Amino acid sequence: MNDVALKPRLLRSLTKYELPDVKRPLKNPLHLSRVISTVKTHRLLSENPASQSADQKHIDSWKSAVDAWVNRLLVLVSNKCWAGICLLGLTCQECSLERFLASYSDWFQKLLSHIQPPVESHFVKVASCAAISDLLTRLGVLPNVKKEGTSHASKVLQPVLKLLSDDSSDAVWAEVAIVSKIMSGKCNVNTLENLGHCLALLPKSRGDEDSWSLMMQKVLLSINVHLNDAFQGLEEESQCSEAMRVLVPPGKEPPPPLGGQTSSDLATKRPDQYLVSSVSTLMLCCSTMLTSSYPVQIPVPVKPLLMLAARILRVDGSLSQALYPITTTMQQELTCSELPLLHMYSLELLAAVVKGVRR
Repeated sequence: MNDVALKPRLLRSLTKYELPDVKRPLKNPLHLSRVISTVKTHRLLSENPASQSADQKHIDSWKSAVDAWVNRLLVLVSNKCWAGICLLGLTCQECSLERFLASYSDWFQKLLSHIQPPVESHFVKVASCAAISDLLTRLGVLPNVKKEGTSHASKVLQPVLKLLSDDSSDAVWAEVAIVSKIMSGKCNVNTLENLGHCLALLPKSRGDEDSWSLMMQKVLLSINVHLNDAFQGLEEESQCSEAMRVLVPPGKEPPPPLGGQTSSDLATKRPDQYLVSSVSTLMLCCSTMLTSSYPVQIPVPVKPLLMLAARILRVDGSLSQALYPITTTMQQELTCSELPLLHMYSLELLAAVVKGVRR
């Protein structure tokens, strides 16, 4: 559709009937996708007629339609409407060079305000970051405004770093939710595997060495604490104390419990038959963390991982005579029935350690 007379009419129609407003919020995200597709396909914001002989009246009408579109978006942006923010990012990409150069500084300031306090909506923050990225990307390819682009980019660094720091609370709540599900005893095998993989991915939300190391330490501590209950009477007490000593050396504070205190309390109240399935899931989490890519180089805690695998592989189901009175027949049967699975996960953990160290 290259008719310069039709483009402003179509753009006005989109502005009037498809864009959300304060009284009519966006009900279906598919509407937004349709608007974006239409604008891009027909280049409705370009203000660049294909024919040099285009009627000036139609060109003025097109400019007026784009003005109305932009003004409507700026109202939506001021009202923290994430859809309007997304469409302003699209406008940064698609509008004419003349309009972009005249407006980008004002647009940038409006978007920057939405990634700073007191904005709370996660949708608004993410949409604003994406729109700022669109704006800076276009600035970066314009040689005459590279200096301004660098200056604008520097203003984004601190707010974005603050956002990444604040988002750690979301990762904590995600950890609590995932671990609570793992410990609940209400999930089938496939769901537990998916939960284990999800837990292993959480450190990537921060992408630093400390997040990965802390998660690994908390998972290993949780596994060993649960094994203390599962292997009661089936192993020497020294195995338990040695494993804990390696994970938390004397004089050092232990990390907070995996999934918070609520998940820890939930685990202690579970029936014994669910304990081993939770341990297996956490071991799968360890293996996934060791074999998955990560943004930075991380030191693998080889010793506690090997000690965990060795601790499990040493247990063959036979009772220690000295500890026999504290172990019930049912407890022994439940644990022994799960030993082959635990042994398998231990071997997989050993293989993951080798892969993790070789990366």
